[in-house]
Amino acid sequence: MIRQTLLPFFLLSTSLYAVPVYIGTNTGGSSGSKGIYLADFDSATGKLTEPTLAAEYSNPGFLALHPTKPILYACGAPTKPFADGSNSVAAFAMGTDHALKFLGEASAGGKGSCHVAVDATGRTVAVANYGDGSLATVKLDEAGIPGEAGTVINHTGSGPNKPRQDGPHAHGVYFNKANTLLFVPDLGLDQVFIYPFDAATSKLGEPMPSLVSTPGVGPRHMTFSPDGKNAYVINELANSITTSTYDGGKFTVLGSVPTLPSDFSGKSTTAEVEVHPNGKFVYGSNRGHDSIVVYQRDAKTGELKFLQHAPCGGKTPRHFKIDPTGKWLLCGHQDSNTISVLPLDPATGLLGAPVNTVSSPSPICLLFVP
Repeated sequence: MIRQTLLPFFLLSTSLYAVPVYIGTNTGGSSGSKGIYLADFDSATGKLTEPTLAAEYSNPGFLALHPTKPILYACGAPTKPFADGSNSVAAFAMGTDHALKFLGEASAGGKGSCHVAVDATGRTVAVANYGDGSLATVKLDEAGIPGEAGTVINHTGSGPNKPRQDGPHAHGVYFNKANTLLFVPDLGLDQVFIYPFDAATSKLGEPMPSLVSTPGVGPRHMTFSPDGKNAYVINELANSITTSTYDGGKFTVLGSVPTLPSDFSGKSTTAEVEVHPNGKFVYGSNRGHDSIVVYQRDAKTGELKFLQHAPCGGKTPRHFKIDPTGKWLLCGHQDSNTISVLPLDPATGLLGAPVNTVSSPSPICLLFVP
């Protein structure tokens, strides 16, 4: 009798380790992708299921979740072209089985959309448009559906790397924890722009002093330490990570560290950067060297100490995410059309060899659902 009672409880408890993972993709080229995909990840074993199509949509590269509603957002190409040729922000309702239902879309305010973020109130989605270098805030209605733009900003200028910095190329959008600022790394202008944000109106104010990078490094993405003391910006063109202190919108640069081995002579660019949930380690991806670089973070100063270059398990690690338990790193390989699961030791920060690799068409973004 006791055994019959415990067995169902055991099965229930082990099933709680499985969490859904949405996958944003590039639907162009030969990958065969049709939109947003869904897989389940078991944090007890490191097993990732084969992804299945959750919703058809064109080029749903980067994904974000509404803070309170079961809604997922993606930047991509609209179902019906907008008159100005801009890209789109689309909303999808998440069902109890995590299947997606298209709710609506609106203009992203620019072309070549590559990154999205939703503010803490769930009233605004911000978009970085790499193609024309613009950035936009888009209002969300009470149902969470995107509508008119709050603010659209078009930067001007260029950088010294003419093939890649011919003009502005906004590459990321990040709200601060207080939900009062928006940070925008711009690869083409070697700056991280800072704008005051009004959650009530979805509007951006006049720019604050930006975090200015070394000319030609190409800041791509950024992340903050859990304690909020440090910001880490990964530089795509220089293959480096810049460490800064952060205080109320003001950055003070401490220095930069390389993401590649000193003896590497091939072609490589960085992509993603993330701080471990425990705040002790920082990770970055190298596309070309096809590795994840691991640094130990000094809790007092925020400075980084090199620990490891770990093979990522595939070709061109466009994006990666540390799972909610902090014991695994999932890496999406855009050019080998795979996702690999790497074990992560939270005590040392070190990564092991991939324990699981699944096929996934052109993965660009991995998003865990809490």
